Parts: sequence; structure tokens; C-alpha cells
Amino acid sequence: MWNDTLSKIHLALYNLTIVIAAITLPLGYSQSKEYAELEWPIDLLIVVWYVIFFANYLMTVIKRKEEQMYVAIWFYIASFVTVPLLFIVNNIVIPAGFLKSYSVYAGVFDANIQWWYGHNAVAFVLTTPFLGLMYYYLPKHIKQPIYSHRLSIIHFWSLIFIYIWAGPHHLLYSPIPEWLQTTGMVFSIMLWMPSWGGMLNGFLTLTQAKDKIKVDATLKMMLAAVTFYGMSTFEGPLLSIRAVSALGHNTDWIIGHVHSGTLGWVGFMSAAALYYLVPRLWNSNLYSEKLANAHFWLGTLGILLYIISMWVSGITEGSMWRAVGENGELVYKDWVEIVEFLKPFRLFRAIGGTLYLTGIILMVYNFIKTIQNKDSGFVEQDLRIGVKS
Repeated sequence: MWNDTLSKIHLALYNLTIVIAAITLPLGYSQSKEYAELEWPIDLLIVVWYVIFFANYLMTVIKRKEEQMYVAIWFYIASFVTVPLLFIVNNIVIPAGFLKSYSVYAGVFDANIQWWYGHNAVAFVLTTPFLGLMYYYLPKHIKQPIYSHRLSIIHFWSLIFIYIWAGPHHLLYSPIPEWLQTTGMVFSIMLWMPSWGGMLNGFLTLTQAKDKIKVDATLKMMLAAVTFYGMSTFEGPLLSIRAVSALGHNTDWIIGHVHSGTLGWVGFMSAAALYYLVPRLWNSNLYSEKLANAHFWLGTLGILLYIISMWVSGITEGSMWRAVGENGELVYKDWVEIVEFLKPFRLFRAIGGTLYLTGIILMVYNFIKTIQNKDSGFVEQDLRIGVKS
């Protein structure tokens, strides 16, 4: 980076924010807005370290020696430019004490701003930066170029243009104007195209090392991550269709959808990047490829148990809410009756989450043992087709 001191200050302030949030939220200090719960002094702290982060990153890009910017950097720049705009606009409040405030927005306008922010926070915190990881670490790991640089450019610009308009799909059947709901739905459906363009670019890049997927845990995780990205970006537009949203909204289906993206796409892509970095940073081969494979299989099984149970639970839940008898009355009037019926699905969710967490613990142990063996010499594996490792 351009300035190591700024990096250290950023890290310290970021961790301080996490600690303060972990203390204030359980005590009930909250703005009561999804993805924007933290009160205004903490928001100001976030702005401070984000400015430091952005300045350091921007200067690193400006001072670069390579004239052409690779597409991975484009995705990161999109995140760094968009996130502060979203965060500041949504968190404009009137302070009413040190840990109390009131939003300057109200009613339908507040809801619209909130989900313009909420949807795009997912887009520019959990999607575009991790697409940057895919476009960088996947080619680096297999020592082959991305399948199509042109497709990556189309993927970038179409995704950036369309994503920002899709927020109103969170507010279907709400008091916001009908035309705005329709706009959100249409742009959400359009997101299928650029999202799957990126997914296909990832898959086709992986075909250049397809023979090594069965023996390399990092490649397995990249393959799984791209797969879950495709699943999640198919399901999101599907859920934005009014008729589907009427069934799925506020049910466990939404939880399954979100976690296929966060655990599968974000989690596995992050793990793959770490499996690439840690041995190289500490100049040591990975302690155990078997443990890495165990992490992959535990994580994959955990995600599948988690999201499939939530899909079934959500569709069942939505159907029970809507069930009407011959006399026109609701069949399930007692909400607790529905909760009792859904208990087995939520048990499977807990089992899936436990398996996923177990995989992460194995990864941490693997990294600790790798770091303990630092400077023993890292041997690069060549994953290209036809090259023996």
C-alpha cells in the first residue's frame, strides 16, 4: 500500500469500531435500521477510518507503475466510491444525545432510502469486492489468464449500472409508488445477465485447470464459490418478481437466499484467497491439504443443509401464512402453531451452521500450524492442464 502507517491506523480504528458495536448493540443503543444499526458517534468513527482507507487505496492506484488497470481493481474502486455515498446518505440523523438520534427521513421516504442503501450495501460490500478477489486470485492460482477480459469489462459496467436501481424490490406490496416497485423488479430481473456473465467467466477460467480441481482444495473452494454466486444471483431476481415475493417475503426462504451468497460465495472465496496467501506470506507449504479438503467438504455440506432447510421452511411458512379455508378464514391463525411446525427445518439449519463453523476452525488450525513452520520454504504447485505437479 501507499502508506503503511495509514494501513495500521485503519486496522486499529476498524477493530475499535467492532468492539464498540459489540458493546453498544446488546445494551440496546441502535438506530433500528437494517445494516445501519450503529448510533451516530460510531457512524462518525466509521467515516473517519473509511476516509483513511479510501485515501490510502486511491494513492496506491495513482502511484501504480502499471499503466493499465486490471478489472479486479475496477471492482474495488466501484466499492470504495459507492459505499461511503450510500452510508452517509442513509445515516444522516439528528442527534438527541450521545447515543440517541432520529433519522432526518420519515415514512415511505425513509423506507425507500433505507432499501436503496440496504440492497446496495450487499452489492458493494459483499459482491463487487469479492468479484475482484475472483478476477485476481483465480488466474493467479492456476497461472492462466481470465477466460475473457472483454466479458469481464461487460460484466463490470452492466453490473454497476443495473445494481444501483434494484433496491425497491425489497418494498414490493408496500406504500411506495407502484412505478418504483416495478422499476426495482425490472432492474432486478435484468441483473441475471451481468451476474451470470461473471459466473460463466469464472467457470470457463476454471476449465483451464479442471484436471487439478479434485486434488487442490483452493480450486474446489473457488469452484464452489462461483457456483453459489450463480445460485444466489439467480434466486435474487426470482424473489424480486411480485408473485414470488408475495410467497417468500419475510420467510426463512430469504434467510436461505442470503446465506447461499454469504456462506457460499463470500465465505468460500475469502477462504480460497487465504489458502493462496498464507503459505506465500510465511514462506511455508500449507500444513495439511487433507485438512483443507475436510474444510471444503464440511463447509459445502453445512451450506447445503443450511440453505435447503431454509428454502423448504420458507416456502412452507409462506404457504401456511396464506392458507385460507372454505369459509374464507385463515387456516393457521396461531403463529406459534407455524413456528412449532418449522422446528425440524431450523434444527437442520443449526446442524448446517455447526458443520460450516467446524470447517472454519479446521482452517484456522491449519493456518496456525503453517505459520509455526514459517520460512521452511514454499514450493509452488503448477495447476495448468498437462503439467505434472
